[in-house]
Amino acid sequence: MSSSKVILVTGSNTGIGYELVHLLAAKGHTVYLASRKESAGTEAVAKIKKEKNLDVKFVQLEITDIKSVEAAVATIQKAEGRLDVLVNNAGISEMSTQQTALTPQLPSIRSAVETNLFGLIQTTTAFLPLLRASSTPAAPAVILNVSTDMASNTLMAGPNGFLHEAVAYNTSKAAANSYTIALAHELKAEGIKVNAVTPGFTTTRLNGFAPGGKTPEQGAQTLMEWALLGKDGKTGLFVNDAGEFPW
Repeated sequence: MSSSKVILVTGSNTGIGYELVHLLAAKGHTVYLASRKESAGTEAVAKIKKEKNLDVKFVQLEITDIKSVEAAVATIQKAEGRLDVLVNNAGISEMSTQQTALTPQLPSIRSAVETNLFGLIQTTTAFLPLLRASSTPAAPAVILNVSTDMASNTLMAGPNGFLHEAVAYNTSKAAANSYTIALAHELKAEGIKVNAVTPGFTTTRLNGFAPGGKTPEQGAQTLMEWALLGKDGKTGLFVNDAGEFPW
């Protein structure tokens, strides 16, 4: 179909990313499921084929390894020649290591920042040439950064702030939000849409399958419209399923 997009979802062999992959594929898009481990990724692709009867593509991608990132760029460049949508979904929480501001676990913080900030940045900048190759005023390229409620400094500093002891996750994601603002500002003149979206509390492996949250598919539904923005789509926002969310 002429409106079919080429879409990459990082860290998408499980959880929200996995659900987003098959939802996008069901709309007729060419979707790359990305995973650090090849075996986990190919199993996820096979599962989508078996359970949903949908064909998605696999690319091995460890976002903290620049050689892996560059190899993924080369794979998609050779196969597609462009990338229309980059969904930066890969992330780690380090929530199993309880840490407060007074008792920080520096290895956990470094690990979270390496993935949630540095990995996101180097993946985004590596894929920018392919995004630029696809982007037109009528069909702009899109960068969607999957965020969290806890990346909102406004929320966390207020009376409804929570899980303040998750220092590694919260600070790394807040830093990624700051990068999102800068990226959106710098790419606005080119028409490329850049936003951060929080799916809200969703029960996944990231939070140890904490009960009471959205299902992963419900979380993925929140991301869908922001991954498929058109020429009139907004940029430079932090949003949830109710609208704009405070930075």
